[in-house]
Amino acid sequence: MALRILCPAKVNLFLQVIGRRPDGYHDIFSLLWGVGIYDELWLRPLPAGVRLSCSDPGLPNDGGNLAAAAAYRFFEALGRPAAVEIRLEKRIPVAAGLGGGSSDAAGVLLGLNRLYADPLGPERLREMGRRLGADVPFFLFGSPALASGIGDELEPYPEPAAFAALIVTPPYGVSTRMVYQKLNLELTKAEKRPTRAHFQNTVFSPVRDLWNDLESVTLDRHPELRRLKSLLLDLGAEGALMSGSGPSVFGLFARREAAASAARALPRKPGWRFFCVDLLPSAAPVIEEK
Repeated sequence: MALRILCPAKVNLFLQVIGRRPDGYHDIFSLLWGVGIYDELWLRPLPAGVRLSCSDPGLPNDGGNLAAAAAYRFFEALGRPAAVEIRLEKRIPVAAGLGGGSSDAAGVLLGLNRLYADPLGPERLREMGRRLGADVPFFLFGSPALASGIGDELEPYPEPAAFAALIVTPPYGVSTRMVYQKLNLELTKAEKRPTRAHFQNTVFSPVRDLWNDLESVTLDRHPELRRLKSLLLDLGAEGALMSGSGPSVFGLFARREAAASAARALPRKPGWRFFCVDLLPSAAPVIEEK
């Protein structure tokens, strides 16, 4: 049996950095939502080993790729030799603040669990995901979520957000590690931001609630992204924000047609990518048996 797995991207609709931890990571509070850009994975059993092929030649084909790392971690937990072929078609931009690698890792964990008749429960899979990357548990969790800790402590977000997103990704990546290292925590702490109780008890509003502490670093280094946010608002977005550590920027629109119209109006630059997508009710990878 082979599995085809569609692995969605994510955006941060809110991201506040609380403080630096002794282990070097940062505690955050964030609102995470899946969006309809999908990497495509194919999993097939092999007699032995992990064989990964990837459509993006810039990504590793070994354990340095989160998809392969997830496979090794799964078989280690199962107590048996690794034995799977992984074919990865990349459509989510890399190092763009959209969680593509983490989504791929979650897809591999869920897919292998399906191939081997679900030997590992959801909590065990999420624990494995935490050791692979802070965003992996979100894609295993599935629903829109309020995230705390390093982003791995999750609770369902109770209110629907019926928006379309126009996501724009420039032709360069941003190092998440660098952004957090350069972040001025004293400056971010001076800003009064919505609390967990606010998000638990009010309907999400792009005008009021969109926020990302990490913009203070990335947008200073790439001022064209600040101009892009303003242009999205001029074109009718109800709010605009950078996702994660960037550099992807998105605008939220009440209707898909309005997002598509804004996409047509934006100036085209070499290498820039545009995605008109919906906010998803679930960010869990979709598994199909073939």
